[in-house]
Amino acid sequence: MAAAKKRAVETWEDVEGMKSTAEVLIPADPLDRVLGQEEAIELAKIAAIQRRHLLLVGPPGTGKSMIARAISMNLPKPRQEIRVAHNPENPERPFLEILDDKTVKTEEAAQQESVGKLIDPEKAPAKVAQRLGYYCSACGSYSAPEDLNCPNCGKSKIDRGIAGNNPFGDILGMLESAMPQMSAGKERVNTTRQLADGTEETVVFERAGNKIRMLDTKALQKRNNLQKKSNTKTLVKLDRDPFVMATGASETELLGDVRHDPYGGHDKIGVPAYQRVIPGSIHEAHEGVLFVDEISHLGNLQRFILTAMQDKKFPITGRNPQSSGASVKVDNVPCDFVLVAACNMQDLQNILSPLRSRIIGNGYEVLVDTAMPDTSHNRAKYAQFVAQEIAMDGHIPNASIDAVEEIILEGKRRAKADGQKNSLTLRLRELGGLIRAAGDVAIMEKAKLITAEHVKKAKIRARPVEDQIKERYGSYQKGMTKDVSDAQNQNSEYYFQNEHIDGSDSMFN
Repeated sequence: MAAAKKRAVETWEDVEGMKSTAEVLIPADPLDRVLGQEEAIELAKIAAIQRRHLLLVGPPGTGKSMIARAISMNLPKPRQEIRVAHNPENPERPFLEILDDKTVKTEEAAQQESVGKLIDPEKAPAKVAQRLGYYCSACGSYSAPEDLNCPNCGKSKIDRGIAGNNPFGDILGMLESAMPQMSAGKERVNTTRQLADGTEETVVFERAGNKIRMLDTKALQKRNNLQKKSNTKTLVKLDRDPFVMATGASETELLGDVRHDPYGGHDKIGVPAYQRVIPGSIHEAHEGVLFVDEISHLGNLQRFILTAMQDKKFPITGRNPQSSGASVKVDNVPCDFVLVAACNMQDLQNILSPLRSRIIGNGYEVLVDTAMPDTSHNRAKYAQFVAQEIAMDGHIPNASIDAVEEIILEGKRRAKADGQKNSLTLRLRELGGLIRAAGDVAIMEKAKLITAEHVKKAKIRARPVEDQIKERYGSYQKGMTKDVSDAQNQNSEYYFQNEHIDGSDSMFN
């Protein structure tokens, strides 16, 4: 069956001619996937172009995190990779390396060349393939080196060549037979070959799964050069997600840390200091977006974000004074990010004034909308939203147009409950839950599409627990009094004041 042709929807008339949301085209630009929020979207586009900060204020589920991610997807690709390197003179002060994209790509190309050429075992010299465990000299067939015995003839593939050329060959052969082996042959074989000018060069053959890696002198030299540079650790890769969500659960998660080493970084048995450096979210968001939801809950950590925004760099050091990492420090680690912070209106007072001043000085504060007018265009956007949620879920069928109409009615009802008449709600997270619940109903009924009836059933199943309490007990308050044991009930203040007014059963009589 041919896939449905997808079309962009701008008015409800565009939707009415469709059979299901399978025909709705989901926009490529993530900002175009955000419903309503015209002002926030316009400022988000400016933020992506001009690298401005945003503070999004509004209730949960209105698209704040979606706007933040959309900004990150509209930013230019990162152009820097951040590394730390061993400092032989002062190991507790690792060197900081900032590489541009051209340098990183040049290194990657050299790395690819250093891996040599992958060839089939049949194309390697037979003696080499035998010593690596691929070739059976008894029957001439090839198999995996993990097969100790040839699958074709059943004979051992283990190379006993050492025994034939050694006066102690019999003894070595018995010892070798007694030792358990995980595979036939060796991991690596060194050989030489003669070049056209009569000189010889070293050629190394290594196992590489079901292939053999062949490294000539040039590849070996590049590998050696890369190994000399191996005393580095990449903190922030060039190829990375430009969207970083910071929870502020700890200073370590936000600001970075240096892990503890019980051996104190001893050069023989310890872990070098540079290998124990861990970047924070502020560093991982370099050249991207740092999204902090409920930023007011960060408390004093807000001042560190402010410092990072001002300086565009922040040191990484051990956060635990009892740890050996406390003596390690990497200065001036880049953290040039676009901050997109979010909070509820009630929490505005808990955001540090200097931080808000910094955002306003180089960005915008936006009060997000909770509803949008009930128009033909916005109804079409609701159809797009349903298609997006279904695609994002990946486990539920597409919705029929009558199902979309039922969801629109629910969106209108919820907007009215918020005091917004002739509007459609933009509290879309909960509405997305309704779509998924309707999809689950359709799946259980083995239906090919989500229908209006599935949405109606989902409304009942997806009710908030407060509504379920009211339905069962008559009111939320009565329900709360029922959710206790008899002993708890009789010892409660409510019980004495309302059930023993006459004092007949009072302990004070």
